[in-house]
Amino acid sequence: MSRLTIDLDALAHNHAILTAASPSAQVAPVIKADGYGLGAGPVARRLWAQGARTFFIARLEEGEALRHELGARDAAIMVLDGLTPGSAGRLRAAGLTPVLNAMDQVAEWTGDDLVLHFDTGMNRMGLSAADARALAAAGVQPGLIMSHLGSAADPADPRNALQLARFKAITALFPAARASLAASSGIYLGPDYHFDMVRPGISLFGGGPREVPDPDFRAVATLTAPILQFRDLKGGDQAGYGSTFTAPHDMRLVILGCGYADGILRTAHKGGAVAYVKGRAAPFVFVTMDLIAVDVSSHPPLRIGDAVELLGDNAPLDDLAAAAGSVAHECLVRLGSRGVREFVGPDK
Repeated sequence: MSRLTIDLDALAHNHAILTAASPSAQVAPVIKADGYGLGAGPVARRLWAQGARTFFIARLEEGEALRHELGARDAAIMVLDGLTPGSAGRLRAAGLTPVLNAMDQVAEWTGDDLVLHFDTGMNRMGLSAADARALAAAGVQPGLIMSHLGSAADPADPRNALQLARFKAITALFPAARASLAASSGIYLGPDYHFDMVRPGISLFGGGPREVPDPDFRAVATLTAPILQFRDLKGGDQAGYGSTFTAPHDMRLVILGCGYADGILRTAHKGGAVAYVKGRAAPFVFVTMDLIAVDVSSHPPLRIGDAVELLGDNAPLDDLAAAAGSVAHECLVRLGSRGVREFVGPDK
């Protein structure tokens, strides 16, 4: 059975790194999708202990669950979905603040905690620049305005500067409002992008802000799996579904008790994913629902039950994501609940 270890001390370390990188801004963690799959309750409680007082989640149900997990802690919880039909009563009952994305939402929400989300070029969700002008002309006074960068992981992408300019034009319409633009990657575009609040997500959990491993950040999630069996192949032997792998020479594989049902993307072997056995690299050969084969031909003798690291300090999150043709965010949120899960470090 696989084992997922969640290091809350590493989470606190990463929070400190992000706080130091944005010293003039409030750090408001994004812990949607159940804390990126690692447990929103323990994650939020530890971040509260580190000084976080505002959290962003995606769904109303996530916000209700987080409010319960935080207990008496008076955190501000922002719901990125906004004011969905029929949700106003539940939002108020749980003390949640919708991030308003459309004019009809602004008209319906009567709370004094007005948070407006503007689209500045990602074309995903948000109010328009025309909406901003209309709201300012009507005397609307938001407490927080925000937008989201679409290309922040690439500092050379011209869309970053374009979105910054558009967002500055909107902030000028609401001079009394606090402003927020940057998530993890945006923090590292520089102080011009920080405004009053930054909203880091993936880098809290160990993903590099440039979508490559960054030594400043520690792995929060470590996934290991035991060796279940050895397979000795001759050159030319085939393996895996559809005979997709042909041994180029005599080799030894180990079969691990973990698969895509545990969250390791099936495509990871195609991009050169690497596991680590006793600190030595072992390339993926194939991934199935319950089992993964890795090549240990060059390793010293191993035993059934030895633990193999699939994700962690030796096997960085961004490397696994790149091998799978994905992003660190997806690799984290897909980690299943089938294996043993344990937390390291206090959550308060």
